[in-house]
Amino acid sequence: MDFAIEAHGVTRRFGTYTAVDKLDLRIPKGTIYGFLGPNGSGKSTSIRLLTGLLTPDAGTINILGLDLPRQAELLRTRIGYMTQRFSLFGDLTLIENLQFIARIYSLDRKLMKARIAELLELYELADRSNLLADSLSGGQKQRLALAAATIHQPELLFLDEPTSAVDPENRRDFWEKLFDLSDAGTTILVSTHYMDEAERCHYLAILEAGVKRADDTPQNLMNNMKANVVEISGPNLRQLKQQLLSVPHVKSVAQQGVQLRVLVDKQVVDPLDYIRAATPGLQALHLLALVRPSLEDVFVTSTGGRH
Repeated sequence: MDFAIEAHGVTRRFGTYTAVDKLDLRIPKGTIYGFLGPNGSGKSTSIRLLTGLLTPDAGTINILGLDLPRQAELLRTRIGYMTQRFSLFGDLTLIENLQFIARIYSLDRKLMKARIAELLELYELADRSNLLADSLSGGQKQRLALAAATIHQPELLFLDEPTSAVDPENRRDFWEKLFDLSDAGTTILVSTHYMDEAERCHYLAILEAGVKRADDTPQNLMNNMKANVVEISGPNLRQLKQQLLSVPHVKSVAQQGVQLRVLVDKQVVDPLDYIRAATPGLQALHLLALVRPSLEDVFVTSTGGRH
């Protein structure tokens, strides 16, 4: 298998604070690989290390066959990078923004004109091409930023929480564009804190406090989770939740609508009988059922959160 990204033991500190701690990665070419984690988990710092914008304090990084940071300049034209915030020029038109980025990547005039026309059509921006970028909606700005990040047809695309400021419909459309790029051979590394986006990735790493807690396909992560999931429906769920949180081997309790979702350590042989025996607040009206794990369940068990 060919890997677009290989990193071993990568560490980055800011003073006494360790933002990324001994990160190992192997990302196959042509896949969409996700970083899932909350703010402060090390997602953005990891991306900056992998693009050559930051130098690691320890570890090795190889991107598309190039060693970083030594060969970072050779990597610039082979990758695209879309930051968390819309970073183009609001007082320039869409065409002027794309022309500016194309010149940075030294596209010749003929190729630049053809590529800009192609991207404006592809991302449904052709009828707005002469408008100022500041006049666009959040979803339109997002598509313009993706067009700018891919104007030079990079082999590897880094996206740092690209959908954090757009509505669900635009997020869904954006991901369709990412799958088109992936199918065409582009490797994509995307950071997110949305569970539904993380589940779309071919491979996924869960990050917490700069440490990679889990790494696999989303389906494998759910299949191999070290807890069973019990759903409880019935009366007095708020009081019942507090009781369950004090039960040994209960890793997490969360209310979802009219149900409690309880994660029970897999070493418990029969989680339904265990909860019934350990929770005096359960009544005959309460219904218990084993259900399939979700990616949110995986995240909770991987990061050790008890809430």
